Amino acid sequence: MAGTAPSRLSGVIVAATIGNVLEWFDFLSYGYFASTLAEVFFPTGNATVSLLITFGTFGLSYVVRPLGGIVIGAYTDRVGRRAGLSLSIALMMLGTGLMVVTPGYATIGLAAPMIVTLARLFQGFSVGGEFGSAVAFLTEHAGDRKGFSASWQWASTGAVGVIVALFGVALTTLLTHEQLLTWGWRVPYMFGLLVGPVGLYIRARMAETPEFLAAEKPPHTPIGVLLREHPLPVLLAVGAAVISNSSYYLLLYIPTYAVRTLHLPPDTGFIATLLGGVLLAVFSVVAGHMSDKMPRTRIMIVMACLFALVSYPVFWLMVAYPSLATAMFAVGLLNLIKAGYSGILPSLLAEQFPVQTRAVGVAFSYGVSVTIFGGFAPLISTWLISATGDPLSPSFYLIATALLSIVALIAINRRTARLVGRT
Repeated sequence: MAGTAPSRLSGVIVAATIGNVLEWFDFLSYGYFASTLAEVFFPTGNATVSLLITFGTFGLSYVVRPLGGIVIGAYTDRVGRRAGLSLSIALMMLGTGLMVVTPGYATIGLAAPMIVTLARLFQGFSVGGEFGSAVAFLTEHAGDRKGFSASWQWASTGAVGVIVALFGVALTTLLTHEQLLTWGWRVPYMFGLLVGPVGLYIRARMAETPEFLAAEKPPHTPIGVLLREHPLPVLLAVGAAVISNSSYYLLLYIPTYAVRTLHLPPDTGFIATLLGGVLLAVFSVVAGHMSDKMPRTRIMIVMACLFALVSYPVFWLMVAYPSLATAMFAVGLLNLIKAGYSGILPSLLAEQFPVQTRAVGVAFSYGVSVTIFGGFAPLISTWLISATGDPLSPSFYLIATALLSIVALIAINRRTARLVGRT
């Protein structure tokens, strides 16, 4: 089980985050091209209804994330980090491959949305175990640089966001609407799918983590041990992940928001999210590095408070002065705050659980949080705007979820202080 992968931290980071690259190529492509996919797979004659169904299917993939976290996370805690990571990326390739080859509704009728739904379920299940396995692998190889190492989970997400946004800008400006509907939206999926075989090869050569090899394996199913012995850490980890998930999926919604609500050109949202991806990629690592030198919860509470304070003003700015400049400012500021929070989150989650249940603990708690507060965020935002007629209503969702995470972080801080006091 030792493998032959390089032990340098850079090699560990590449091996762990390459699955993240494939995952987010799929998810970001679906989110960024939601308006196009609504026409291709879910035509209803009503643009809002089609978009709601598209985002509902997007959210459905998150319903199975906790199940994937339980199954793959438990497998990772029993068999090894390398085995879990290889399994998750193989399943991801199935979901992405289905998106690449499925004809549209006009060609095969109801079979098209059914296959797309199946692809989302495959992707959601595999990703449910990917996050916990990768975080466990990164932190257990990192020594005293856990914050920096684990921050690459979000830094790689930002980098993928940049690449997918570039695809979005290029495809929406160079292709006609008909070309985009016919084949253009498949291009980023095809590019992302190329990552899969490379990821499988790299992960097959990884070295297992020393902490896993040295740890006593749980005598029973890891999820049973987790829920029986660590219910409070699970609840607090779910809470800490709330604003990270809600903010990210609302930022994913910005291209659709720019087109449908602000009536801006399609490339506006992609250009804005391009800037956001750069900021997320760079400053997630900066935040992770800082968290190795000062208390993680202190930085995260400040960032969550900033989310609560600036969400309404930035949405107001976009609505009052709809333009590329205001969209870039809003998305850039929110991504900067998000990087300061989410860059630290993976290492904080890993520290809530012992080695024996770390992968399933992180995967399950994060999966529950992303299912409830993240995956349905675009659907909730679209519905709120439609139901209230208020284009600022998505900001209220961000504020509420920020407050939930602040409560969880304060509780984690107090619990950590008590545990340290007992030792």
